[in-house]
Amino acid sequence: MSESISVEVVYATPAKQKLVALRVAAGTTAEQAIAQSGLLDELTEIDLAQNKVGIFGKAIKLDAVLREHDRVEIYRPLIADPKEVRRKRVAEGKAMKKGGGEQ
Repeated sequence: MSESISVEVVYATPAKQKLVALRVAAGTTAEQAIAQSGLLDELTEIDLAQNKVGIFGKAIKLDAVLREHDRVEIYRPLIADPKEVRRKRVAEGKAMKKGGGEQ
Protein backbone atom coordinates (compact mmCIF):
# COMPACT_ATOMS: atom_id res chain seq x y z
CA MET A 1 0.00 0.00 0.00
CA SER A 2 1.37 3.45 -0.90
CA GLU A 3 1.87 6.11 1.72
CA SER A 4 -1.02 8.53 2.25
CA ILE A 5 -1.13 12.00 3.76
CA SER A 6 -3.85 14.09 5.41
CA VAL A 7 -4.81 17.37 3.71
CA GLU A 8 -7.74 19.77 3.75
CA VAL A 9 -9.41 21.63 0.89
CA VAL A 10 -11.32 24.81 1.78
CA TYR A 11 -13.49 27.38 0.02
CA ALA A 12 -15.40 30.23 1.63
CA THR A 13 -17.97 32.82 0.64
CA PRO A 14 -19.45 35.46 2.95
CA ALA A 15 -22.46 33.16 3.44
CA LYS A 16 -20.87 29.71 3.77
CA GLN A 17 -17.61 27.90 4.35
CA LYS A 18 -16.71 24.42 3.15
CA LEU A 19 -13.84 22.36 4.54
CA VAL A 20 -13.16 18.86 3.30
CA ALA A 21 -10.57 16.69 5.07
CA LEU A 22 -8.99 14.04 2.85
CA ARG A 23 -6.44 11.26 2.89
CA VAL A 24 -4.62 11.31 -0.42
CA ALA A 25 -1.65 9.44 -1.86
CA ALA A 26 1.76 10.99 -1.30
CA GLY A 27 2.66 12.97 -4.42
CA THR A 28 -0.90 14.27 -4.96
CA THR A 29 -1.07 17.77 -6.47
CA ALA A 30 -3.30 20.60 -5.30
CA GLU A 31 -5.50 20.20 -8.39
CA GLN A 32 -5.93 16.47 -7.77
CA ALA A 33 -6.86 17.08 -4.12
CA ILE A 34 -9.42 19.72 -5.13
CA ALA A 35 -10.96 17.26 -7.61
CA GLN A 36 -11.04 14.48 -4.99
CA SER A 37 -12.70 16.80 -2.45
CA GLY A 38 -15.89 17.01 -4.52
CA LEU A 39 -16.05 20.81 -4.15
CA LEU A 40 -15.95 21.35 -7.92
CA ASP A 41 -19.15 19.31 -8.30
CA GLU A 42 -20.86 20.85 -5.28
CA LEU A 43 -19.93 24.50 -5.86
CA THR A 44 -20.29 25.27 -9.55
CA GLU A 45 -19.00 28.86 -9.12
CA ILE A 46 -15.47 27.48 -8.67
CA ASP A 47 -13.48 27.65 -11.92
CA LEU A 48 -9.85 26.64 -11.46
CA ALA A 49 -8.97 28.53 -14.65
CA GLN A 50 -10.07 31.73 -12.86
CA ASN A 51 -9.81 31.07 -9.10
CA LYS A 52 -6.35 31.21 -7.57
CA VAL A 53 -5.30 28.63 -4.99
CA GLY A 54 -2.88 28.63 -2.10
CA ILE A 55 -1.65 26.76 0.93
CA PHE A 56 -2.07 28.60 4.24
CA GLY A 57 -2.36 31.99 2.49
CA LYS A 58 0.57 31.56 0.11
CA ALA A 59 -0.32 31.35 -3.59
CA ILE A 60 0.68 28.14 -5.37
CA LYS A 61 0.28 26.58 -8.79
CA LEU A 62 -2.23 23.78 -9.30
CA ASP A 63 0.59 21.32 -9.97
CA ALA A 64 2.22 21.90 -6.56
CA VAL A 65 2.75 18.62 -4.70
CA LEU A 66 1.09 18.55 -1.29
CA ARG A 67 2.66 17.65 2.04
CA GLU A 68 1.17 16.21 5.22
CA HIS A 69 -1.36 18.58 6.87
CA ASP A 70 -1.43 21.13 3.99
CA ARG A 71 -4.63 23.15 3.68
CA VAL A 72 -5.44 23.93 0.04
CA GLU A 73 -7.40 27.18 -0.15
CA ILE A 74 -9.46 28.14 -3.19
CA TYR A 75 -9.67 31.93 -3.42
CA ARG A 76 -12.58 33.95 -4.78
CA PRO A 77 -11.84 36.74 -7.29
CA LEU A 78 -11.60 40.26 -5.88
CA ILE A 79 -14.75 42.31 -6.35
CA ALA A 80 -12.99 45.67 -6.05
CA ASP A 81 -9.40 46.70 -6.74
CA PRO A 82 -7.86 47.52 -3.32
CA LYS A 83 -5.77 50.36 -4.79
CA GLU A 84 -8.85 51.95 -6.32
CA VAL A 85 -10.75 51.68 -3.01
CA ARG A 86 -7.87 53.48 -1.23
CA ARG A 87 -7.79 56.22 -3.89
CA LYS A 88 -11.55 56.73 -3.47
CA ARG A 89 -11.22 57.04 0.33
CA VAL A 90 -8.47 59.63 -0.05
CA ALA A 91 -10.55 61.57 -2.57
CA GLU A 92 -13.45 61.56 -0.08
CA GLY A 93 -11.15 62.85 2.65
CA LYS A 94 -11.13 59.72 4.81
CA ALA A 95 -7.79 58.84 6.36
CA MET A 96 -6.68 55.29 7.05
CA LYS A 97 -5.26 54.16 10.39
CA LYS A 98 -2.38 51.73 10.47
CA GLY A 99 -3.91 48.27 10.25
CA GLY A 100 -6.66 49.22 7.81
CA GLY A 101 -9.26 50.85 10.05
CA GLU A 102 -10.71 54.28 9.31
CA GLN A 103 -9.98 57.24 11.60
